[in-house]
Amino acid sequence: MTKTGTTWLNTLLRGTDGELRSAPRISLQRLLVLRTLVMITGILGAIVFDFFSPLHLPVGPIVALLTCILASLALGVWRVRNATLINTRELAAHLALDFAFLTVLLIYTGGATNPLISYLLVLLAVGATLLNLFWANILAALAIVVYTLLLLVGIATDQHAEHMVPDFQVHLIGMWVTFVVSAVLITAFVSRMAQAIRSRELTLAKARENEMRNEQLVAIGTLAAGTAHALGTPLSTMAVLLSELDEQSEEQLREQSVKADIHLLREQVVRCKHSLDQLTRFYNKNDHSQPGQLRLSNFDDAIRDYITNIHPGAKIDFSMDAACSEALISADITIRHALINIIENALKAARSRVSVEYYWASPQQTDVVMSVQDDGPGIPPEVMESMGEPFISTRSDSMGLGIFLANASIQRQGGSIEMFNVRDAGARTVIRLPVSV
Repeated sequence: MTKTGTTWLNTLLRGTDGELRSAPRISLQRLLVLRTLVMITGILGAIVFDFFSPLHLPVGPIVALLTCILASLALGVWRVRNATLINTRELAAHLALDFAFLTVLLIYTGGATNPLISYLLVLLAVGATLLNLFWANILAALAIVVYTLLLLVGIATDQHAEHMVPDFQVHLIGMWVTFVVSAVLITAFVSRMAQAIRSRELTLAKARENEMRNEQLVAIGTLAAGTAHALGTPLSTMAVLLSELDEQSEEQLREQSVKADIHLLREQVVRCKHSLDQLTRFYNKNDHSQPGQLRLSNFDDAIRDYITNIHPGAKIDFSMDAACSEALISADITIRHALINIIENALKAARSRVSVEYYWASPQQTDVVMSVQDDGPGIPPEVMESMGEPFISTRSDSMGLGIFLANASIQRQGGSIEMFNVRDAGARTVIRLPVSV
């Protein structure tokens, strides 16, 4: 087929905007493509037959038939491109039209003795695939009636019927029996198989829709829980400061040091507001302030700024392999929540310092590793066994949600998190996160 013909078929199979249409519309598109291919093949076959056979085809009826086929193709293409709705009845009508075209062609080219009559089974198989069982049964009955009439009329009107070889008559009847059995089998089995496939696809589509909805709910729930966890520190700080201020006398409240406490309170309020704003932006589907991807270097800058502002006296070392600084990772805010929670846990457990490292997980550069290590006593064995589950914590003043939320956030992005003790060196947490393509 020429490049122009291929382009036309691709255009027919797709909408003007390049997107696939609905299922009935696609079925009609494919039916029109099949009609086009059969028409082209029929024209080439007629030319070859007329060239090599002493018999001549009736040119007038065939030209009229080709004109009708072209008109039906034009109408079908117009319907595909402009119709608001294409339903099963329209598909059945187009298949019936194909039956009519083939019947007219067979009438002028040998009837039941023409091998092309087997194409009725192709149309029947297409109908059984695209249509429901009701319309498939109607098409099967129509095909059997057409074949039977062509066979009976051909035998009755043949001017040489009385001299027809009996074996050939038996052959024609045998072909008819084979056709009827094939039509019944196609209708009985192919239709039901197609219906089962359609039902399975519908079930899978609903399952995918439910999965997407559940993923979104889990994401929102995870971020909400992470936000609540992140609010714990500033709210605790505010509670301590307010308690201290409440215990001071009026003269003490006039001292300059109180302004520093008020400034710290204001910073904690801003931090709480920022956490709630992040939750609101994440929930709002129309907000694009958070990009889908973020450079690892920018991600590290955001983590450093947060830790520096919230824990100004923390002794923490950040290091990054220069080879992975330009790697793109998910900009999901829950990833930042996860790493910040892990770093804050390390700061609380460390004796003196915490180190945070970024590097490639392998030479293939498909995953980035974020490593957080402290020099504390390590994770107790009884806690290590249940690490990653909710409400498991080494501290009595913690709900134990930090690691659980971090694990949920990392896994949702296709990554993994591992925690283990380093001998005589505290605990280490390793996050593996796939890079964005």
